[in-house]
Amino acid sequence: MRVCVIGTGYVGLVTGACLAHIGHSVVCVDNNEEKVKLMKAGQSPIFEPGLSEIMQSAIQLGNIEFTTDLQAGVTHGEILFIAVGTPALANGESDTRYVEAVARGIGSHLDSGYKVIVNKSTVPIGSGDWVRMIILDGVAERHKELVTAGGGSDASSIDNAPKFDVVSNPEFLREGAAIYDTFNPDRIVLGSNNPKAIALMQELYAPIVERKFAQDKSLPPVPVLVTDISSAEMIKYAANAFLATKISFINEVANICDRVGADVTQVAKGIGLDSRIGNKFLQAGIGWGGSCFPKDVSALIHTSDDYGYEAQLLKAAVSVNQRQRLIAVEKLQQVLKILKGKTIGLLGLTFKADTDDMRDAPSLNLIENLNRLGAKVKAYDPIVSQTGLRFGLSGVFVETDPERLADGCDALVVVTEWQQFRNFDYPKMAKLMNNPVVIDGRNFLDRKELENAGFHYLGIGH
Repeated sequence: MRVCVIGTGYVGLVTGACLAHIGHSVVCVDNNEEKVKLMKAGQSPIFEPGLSEIMQSAIQLGNIEFTTDLQAGVTHGEILFIAVGTPALANGESDTRYVEAVARGIGSHLDSGYKVIVNKSTVPIGSGDWVRMIILDGVAERHKELVTAGGGSDASSIDNAPKFDVVSNPEFLREGAAIYDTFNPDRIVLGSNNPKAIALMQELYAPIVERKFAQDKSLPPVPVLVTDISSAEMIKYAANAFLATKISFINEVANICDRVGADVTQVAKGIGLDSRIGNKFLQAGIGWGGSCFPKDVSALIHTSDDYGYEAQLLKAAVSVNQRQRLIAVEKLQQVLKILKGKTIGLLGLTFKADTDDMRDAPSLNLIENLNRLGAKVKAYDPIVSQTGLRFGLSGVFVETDPERLADGCDALVVVTEWQQFRNFDYPKMAKLMNNPVVIDGRNFLDRKELENAGFHYLGIGH
């Protein structure tokens, strides 16, 4: 099938590359010329394991193109994905200006054929009708321009008016595992009331539904849930809000464990064995961040407020998460007392492992608060330390290897659970430090190994 993906951020690029990999003809559109040049050369502008390889393979097969020409993309696609960013505004509301601009642009370039326009961006509930309205505005503006240029009305334009449907198709990708998640999804959600649009989307995803590219091809077909548009939009927000709340819950339990002498890792295992609860997202730590959870939870709270309902549970989840980011500072103060004049080393900067994403990362709060308390902050991150990202950070000295990080430090804080951190030479690092203290903000390292290496170890609720 012919596909156009508009916006090559995290979701758009992964979606376009993977659809091209399974055999569709994809045109990816972005208004950033430098980014398009980079992608044409087979290079991914973001760090995502396996993405560059998927892109290069699709380019060699001729299944994917990158362009700044929106009209070319709209003309090419039977199915058009809107995959631009919807960042949070200061009040928690989603900024939909980019979605609006793309929808208007699509309308101005639609031809007389039938197309499915897919909201892949995470948009406020009720945006399906809004996007349709904006597209129709774009169609009307183009028609007005044509009539004006032609000096009269065009009666035939009514018969040739573009025909399209809007579908909500939320994404559920984890950064660092997006390729795997695309080919091995838990479910595919399609929101539309038009059977024709749903049929085309099912045809598009058939190879994935049939698990032709799955890691385990013996599994039953991927469930496809067909809903109305508003329900599909709500599913995206509700899923992320639930996962964020689950993390805040186990972090609150961890803080209680710290006070009563229980071990949250054992508690999490014990409750996770209950099939009604499950063991995922029960890892206590210093809080959630990234581009999705903070934005989506805030947007759902804002929507609730708009419709006269106070989402108390969601607000509590956010409050717990904000406090959790200071737990590492509290533990440093317990061990070192005064932090003024001390040197603290952060192991990890990105909000999670296997990504270069620093958006709303807990490390940024740590840096800010440690600076405020008069501490010198150093950091090592497998991605940030080796890229230009380190030059955009303030209040922290980014080291290029773990030994340089440890040298002269009074404590280390594990911020991100990079697998590489488990293989460091901790006995050597301990000898380089003023005080061999480690605050394991993710309960990620082996306590006995660290203590045998000479460290004083503190975990979270552990």
